[in-house]
Amino acid sequence: MATKEGLYTNPIFFLVFTLFFIGGFDSSLVAGVSTLRHGDQLNSTDSLVSQGGNFTLGFFTIPQTNYTYLGIWYTNDDQFNRVWVANRNTTLLSNSSVLTIDNATGILQITSGGNTVLNLSDQITRNATATLEDSGNFVLTDHENGDRRLWESFDNPTDTLLPGMKLGFNLATRKNWSLTSWFSASFPASGIFTMNWEPNQESGQLVIYRRGQPYWTSGNLENQTQTFPNMLMLNGPQSQDYCFLNYISNNDEKYFTFSGLNGSFWMLKLESDGEIYEGPNRLLLGPLNFCYGYQSVNEANGCVISELPKCRSSDDTFLQKRASFLPINARSDYDDNSSLSISDCAQRCWNNCDCVGFNVNSNGTGCITWTGKLEYQQDNITVPIYVLVRGNSSKGQVTLSWSIRS
Repeated sequence: MATKEGLYTNPIFFLVFTLFFIGGFDSSLVAGVSTLRHGDQLNSTDSLVSQGGNFTLGFFTIPQTNYTYLGIWYTNDDQFNRVWVANRNTTLLSNSSVLTIDNATGILQITSGGNTVLNLSDQITRNATATLEDSGNFVLTDHENGDRRLWESFDNPTDTLLPGMKLGFNLATRKNWSLTSWFSASFPASGIFTMNWEPNQESGQLVIYRRGQPYWTSGNLENQTQTFPNMLMLNGPQSQDYCFLNYISNNDEKYFTFSGLNGSFWMLKLESDGEIYEGPNRLLLGPLNFCYGYQSVNEANGCVISELPKCRSSDDTFLQKRASFLPINARSDYDDNSSLSISDCAQRCWNNCDCVGFNVNSNGTGCITWTGKLEYQQDNITVPIYVLVRGNSSKGQVTLSWSIRS
């Protein structure tokens, strides 16, 4: 048995005693921990890392806005694609934000300056932990009631579908799983596009809505070929990798899910302009560019065809170019309305017969449109603009949209 004298001469005991005497233990976490417990605090310099190292959870700041968010990303993804954002519609303006499990209630919450900013869970418990799993799922577990799951990030998706996540709905709980795009590349706030799984008697399809209106469909998932007709870059002849696609339909749930290859950054991400890409290399899956009726009706691209303006052709499109319009030929108009997205600008320009090009403002919102002559010069400008390309000349260039994007 250790004696009292022996304890005081033990160097480890002396270090612990000194820390406690000086000011006690810091309740914040250190990097490499995967679980948050009662009273723990995850601040802006800390992170949770899943046990196998696949995913990291922490606070991040977007330089263009200086807003801070809590998110999850693949640990080794050099592009830092955030696959989930906790407070996408609740911005944080300082680095004093903290993720914690409230000592009194067991509620998982984000605080700033000691004040509650956002409650992620709503059920009270006296013994809970929040763990970042190797699947990328962040789970709050109630250990008082048989390790019951109180809340999980997979039940609250943002713009990204990870392997094992569900896209669809639960008939019993009325839980709906859908993706909602960021508003722009600089704003994680809910954007104008949503993607749902819509089952039918044969199987089901992915459907993108733009401001609540049908925009694009994948076509029915074909079990034998493991493909969507309008997403041939996913498991089709041109695909680089293969994943297993599946849909579940029973009395309780109807949903789509998929599994990826081990060691890869598999994800399906709904972009702010309505496009879908897979993985950090941004392999474009669909739809092609914008869908406003100007995609050819003879091409099976999934765009929900709308009525063409009389001044437009089904072969017309907008392509990004590092170019500038000459002021003598085209007039620029600025609209700083922050509720306008890149897709809104495309629609505005498409429906205006005098419009020959468009772009968004530097913060990713609002619109810049050019009207006048379709004459421009190649330029070395940093930010490319969308230029109207008429007729059959656009077809070959549009096909390039299926390649890996930078």
